[in-house]
Amino acid sequence: NSYCVSVYTCFLFCDYTLFLSLSFTHSYHLSHVTYVMPKNYQHILALVFAIKEINENSMLLPNVTLGFNIFDNYYNGQFTYNTVLRLLSAKERFVPNFTCDVKDQLVAVIGGLDSETSSYLATILSIYKIPQITYGSFVSGMNDKTLLASLYQMVPNEIQQYFGIVHLLIHFRWTWIGLFAVDDDNGERFFQTLVPMLSSNNICSAFIKRTPKWTYVADILDLFLDDLDKFPSLMESKANVFIVHGAPPSMLNLSWYLHMAVLDSNLGKVWIVTEQWDFRLSTYQKNWDIQFFQGAISFSVHSNEILGFKTFLENVNPSWGTEDGFIQDFWENAFSCSMKNYSVITGEEHKEICTGEEKLESLPGTFFEMKMTGHSYNVYNAAYAIAHALHVIHDSKSRSKVAQKNVKEAPISRCNDHCHPGNTRKKKEGEPFCCYICIPCPEGKVSFYKDMDFCNDCPEDQYSAPDKTQCIPKALNYLSHEGSLGKALACFSIVFAMTTICVLRIFWKHQDTPIVKANNRNLTYTLLFSLFLCFLCSLLFIGKPTSTTCILRQTAFGIVFSLALSSVLAKTIIVVLAFVATKPGSKIRKWVGRKLGDTIVISCTSIQVCICSIWLFTSPPFPDRNLNSLREEIILECNEGSATMFCLVLGYMSFLAMVSFSVAFFARKLPDSFNEAKFITFSMLIFCSIWLSFGPMYLSTKGKYVVAVEVFSILTSSAGLLSCIFSPKCYIILFRSQLNKNPAFMGISELPTSLTCQCFCFTLLSKQVVKLQKPSVFCKETTIKRSNSLAERK
Repeated sequence: NSYCVSVYTCFLFCDYTLFLSLSFTHSYHLSHVTYVMPKNYQHILALVFAIKEINENSMLLPNVTLGFNIFDNYYNGQFTYNTVLRLLSAKERFVPNFTCDVKDQLVAVIGGLDSETSSYLATILSIYKIPQITYGSFVSGMNDKTLLASLYQMVPNEIQQYFGIVHLLIHFRWTWIGLFAVDDDNGERFFQTLVPMLSSNNICSAFIKRTPKWTYVADILDLFLDDLDKFPSLMESKANVFIVHGAPPSMLNLSWYLHMAVLDSNLGKVWIVTEQWDFRLSTYQKNWDIQFFQGAISFSVHSNEILGFKTFLENVNPSWGTEDGFIQDFWENAFSCSMKNYSVITGEEHKEICTGEEKLESLPGTFFEMKMTGHSYNVYNAAYAIAHALHVIHDSKSRSKVAQKNVKEAPISRCNDHCHPGNTRKKKEGEPFCCYICIPCPEGKVSFYKDMDFCNDCPEDQYSAPDKTQCIPKALNYLSHEGSLGKALACFSIVFAMTTICVLRIFWKHQDTPIVKANNRNLTYTLLFSLFLCFLCSLLFIGKPTSTTCILRQTAFGIVFSLALSSVLAKTIIVVLAFVATKPGSKIRKWVGRKLGDTIVISCTSIQVCICSIWLFTSPPFPDRNLNSLREEIILECNEGSATMFCLVLGYMSFLAMVSFSVAFFARKLPDSFNEAKFITFSMLIFCSIWLSFGPMYLSTKGKYVVAVEVFSILTSSAGLLSCIFSPKCYIILFRSQLNKNPAFMGISELPTSLTCQCFCFTLLSKQVVKLQKPSVFCKETTIKRSNSLAERK
């Protein structure tokens, strides 16, 4: 068997420091340097020595190994609570109410050095009925008998010190004194207890000084500077006896005051301090003179010299580092050296490498004592108290087992078997309440114990296990970059975007060729640029939703797609008007030109921009957690904010798509030799088909697949526009360049824009290329013939 004893000791500032990177350690405003008190390391060594003696004593705990853990509480309540809960779970796992290690059982806790830590520990340990032995002082201000039921003190009640202080003052006839205490509950309790005792014995207080409680370095420096001007007046008081209630670590600032005051004058005061004050210095105070405490009277904790302890201290070596997580930092701070393989330079101070031959007995008493201090003696006795308690428990268990051998097993007498965890009891109709049936808990509910009358609901972010005995945290569900689906969609998005760039480069390189001129270069460039943005905006849908991506997702998608559809609509309208304008006397001819296309694109896109702006100002999208759609997962999604505005954005894009498709469809009656309208018609047919199927798929999927469906629709519809409209042109430019550079098409620019477009397309895209000597004459004759033909039909 093995048992674990945990010791809580206080190290930060007034003690030793470790685990500065832990999240429960407060960071400091001015510096991340912590102050070490090497003297308190003897508390750890006292425990190690005691456990070593106990385990080597075969008569005390035979066949039982007593182990221990040591934790630094950093004078932080939150850190203390968290560490206690981890300790109760064992194996360094934070699982409240569960014991994860049946071998190393926690049997007792020793700590803490101050009352505040002890009360923090008692709050949790009293629930589990785990005994706590305090080795420091404990102010008896707690009235909760439940918390105190499992708490034991190694130090006498603090009130006994106050009686001793009063008798001391009466003996020396000191009737004019000053009082110092920390400005907290313990300090206030000190004043409320001692001042009436002084008054009843005709002793007066010249002043009562409440020193600030140590919190952060920045705060304490501000408070120190505020009080520094007032402190000399206290030292100049006629009172020559000062009584100090020294609670670590908050009394360190008193040392600062005295250190600054002694630089100006000799204090010459008599200090009477309580047992908490141990006349210890931190590493940054190593070179300070404590002469101002000369002649101080201290009420100390009882101690005794333990045989073999001094020899044990003499053999302490920093090579214990693998078993002792504190010793290396203690050694470095105590001897001002470095355990690293290189020298450490801090400012102007140069630290030599520790040799390991340094001796503890060479340290001054303010840093380390070779005699066992009162607090160390309490730790030593606490360990032995626990060992003797375990000895008694094992003896009683052994006698109980012997007695049970002669007792036969009792018969079972019940109406039915127990209902196991995961089930609940239901009374049988017409039978006594002792008879019941076991019913499995419904989905989302669990029961942890046997014979439960009802099942408990799992929290929203958890779901019930298959056996309904525990609640399991739900996993996060979103379209991640790390997942295969997210990677595939991101790759397709980038590939299509690069393809668009290549097409744009082809058109830019051949911008002076007839086929590029005939297709309205400005609208073509605008369409290609908008398709490029369409492919890239799909990347906003991939990854964990944030406030920024949620706002940009739908708005960027709606504006960019509206720009693309407006460009397609403008190209379609210009194609139709180009043929209508060829009629003799047509008034539409003056509208055909560059300004018409720009007006259509800007006006149609501006409407979508206004819709999105209203959406963002009234009810913008935001990241949300969907806890109910999937049983075992939490969906991280973007809440659209206003479903009406979202539908309005999609509806406006659908309107542009249907208008573009309708205009392109009516243009099918143009001469067969002009295929631009057919390409636009086919591309818009693909576009509309994809987004018509998007609705049912969007509503029928859940989780990350909802986002994947929208990204897929964006990519495929954009790719459909890119391939259907630009593939034939790229084919002619790259593989049929003779059609794009035929001499028959030179000189077309002499005609008006509409006739140039019509005549070029008639010639270029016809089934058989017509080779003309005078293309301008051909275009004019073609226009006249077509006008006459239309007139005859009428």
